Amino acid sequence: MARLIVKSPYIKCGGGQGASGYMKYIATRERVEIIPDDRPPTRKQEQLITKLVKDFPDTKDLLEYESYTQHPTKASASSFITLVLEENRSQVQSSEGYARYIATRPRAERLGDHGLFGDEDSVDLDKAMGELEHYTGNVWTHIISLHRVDAERLGYDNAQAWRSLLRTHRNDIAAAMNIKPQDFRWYAAFHNEGEHPHVHMMAWSVEPGQAYLSRDGIRQIKSSLTNQIFKQEMLHLYEQKSESRDELVRETRNAMLELSRQMSESVCEHPEAERMILNLAQSLEDVKGKKSYGYLPKSLKRKVDEIVNQMEHLPVVDRCYQKWWELQCKVNDFYSGRERQRPPLSEQKEFRAIKNAVIQEAEHVRLNHISFEDREMEDNGDWVDERSLTWTCRELRRIIEDETFPLEERDEAAERLELLAEMGDPYAQTFLGQLYRDGGLLIPDAEKARYWLEQAAKHELPQAQYAIGKLLLSDDPDVHDPSEGIRWLNAAAQNGNDYAAYALGKEYLRGEHVPKNANTAAEYFRQAAEAQNPWAQYLLGKLYLMGEGVGQDQNIAYGWFRAAAIQGHTYAQFLKERMEQGQPGPPGLLLSVTQLLHHMGSIFRDNVPEDSTSTGLHIDHKRLQTLQEKRIALGHRPDDHVEEQNMGGMTMGRW
Repeated sequence: MARLIVKSPYIKCGGGQGASGYMKYIATRERVEIIPDDRPPTRKQEQLITKLVKDFPDTKDLLEYESYTQHPTKASASSFITLVLEENRSQVQSSEGYARYIATRPRAERLGDHGLFGDEDSVDLDKAMGELEHYTGNVWTHIISLHRVDAERLGYDNAQAWRSLLRTHRNDIAAAMNIKPQDFRWYAAFHNEGEHPHVHMMAWSVEPGQAYLSRDGIRQIKSSLTNQIFKQEMLHLYEQKSESRDELVRETRNAMLELSRQMSESVCEHPEAERMILNLAQSLEDVKGKKSYGYLPKSLKRKVDEIVNQMEHLPVVDRCYQKWWELQCKVNDFYSGRERQRPPLSEQKEFRAIKNAVIQEAEHVRLNHISFEDREMEDNGDWVDERSLTWTCRELRRIIEDETFPLEERDEAAERLELLAEMGDPYAQTFLGQLYRDGGLLIPDAEKARYWLEQAAKHELPQAQYAIGKLLLSDDPDVHDPSEGIRWLNAAAQNGNDYAAYALGKEYLRGEHVPKNANTAAEYFRQAAEAQNPWAQYLLGKLYLMGEGVGQDQNIAYGWFRAAAIQGHTYAQFLKERMEQGQPGPPGLLLSVTQLLHHMGSIFRDNVPEDSTSTGLHIDHKRLQTLQEKRIALGHRPDDHVEEQNMGGMTMGRW
């Protein structure tokens, strides 16, 4: 594969050491004799290469070493030895063995006085060396190398091409080295030898101590030069691969969406991860201040990383991460000289949010936090059986809900419904309030929704009382009225609405709009549970398992879990099975891995690649999440009409 190699050692100047000698060397050194490529390396060359590799292990990254190992000849050995000695000149100058080789290496023809070039059209070697004579900072000695076949094919087998390239990107190189453009100084020389013609570039700042070159900086230099050198080939490559790459993105996107969906819906048992989360939770007891990854001591960061890597062993997580990783490797394959190993999930910056999700779940375990797991709950609290409706109201609802009817007919039905509501029909008032609440056929209007739902609630209609209670507890500033919301939920619960009783139980557990009271919460959950509400049965089982608001009793807890599981409640079934296995434990700990897996599903979904070929309205994920949260606050299921939202369509909520 065509590729560029960049090595960036540096010379530390000052204290009697300078870089001017190195500059003279690269500017005037002899062009190494190109020896016929069929003779084997000499014994001295082999011995010297063994020593060089031992003394300077990173030289194995050079193209010259790759050529030598693949084709060990006298010429490839000479090219490798020469470049390694040049790269590490400051370290080998005092070594007699190295110095003897430099002094006795094969001679070759000279190319003028010197080959140094820089920003100026003509370089005075003595003047350039004088700039470094008393310099006290670090001077980087970049070595930029190509395969000869690539250099000849792309026109980089001469000094003029390299001078033009480095002049064009001198500011990019300066930025990568954290040097201001006006302070950047550089000179270079092109060595056209062997199978890997290369450039020696000396770079420094006029302000000693200003320059700093990290691994990321070296990658930036390499990327900038690669983009220019291989520009035409890359354009051709992109044209050839665009269709297959788009298909790869589509396949990866679909696979990741499906796998993240599985994560968000899975109930997972992982005792080892649970043990590690419990250990982290206990350790967090001693942490003062903000409990987020960046603020934790190193010992706890290691525990968090270990949990993330343990979660990576789950098949669904491993497959999702692998899909994402394969796409990244494919997109970046032009810059990679070797196959990259997938790093542990804890080291992947794009997924660092998982670490704080781990800490969040450990905190929930430490604080004995009660979660509800009701994101998938089908909320029927405001559903009115059509058998309770008058014939007129039932017909109007049928027309309004049926999108196959012409819009004019549906609009006319909505007008007639409003007339019926004004005449005092509580069911028409409820339906009209829901239409204004949910939008779709009618423009959403929270104040009108409140008015009509309150009118129906005053008729002691429990579904309307529940709906207005949920609306007033929502975050909509136009109608937010928690005390009134609680009052209407109480009224609905007293009238037998089990969803209102369940909602009140949650309110008393949270303590946000009413004083926190686990005993009162348990009473409301019991009312809803006895009305066969599986979500309340599940929560009541958790309270008995934990001893919150009720006496701790595993037998009663098991009974409520069993009742909810019979109705298809997934989490109740999970906890029931754990109890049957003799693993009761705190529910928060037993569900911690499941909750963490759900967080990971959301984080992976946030990193799903965009499909550049998709058309139609696109809603940003965070914006969609905000809209979804608002709909949930207004009483909708989390997945209610998600597909229609993504498509830009509109639809009405249930009545």
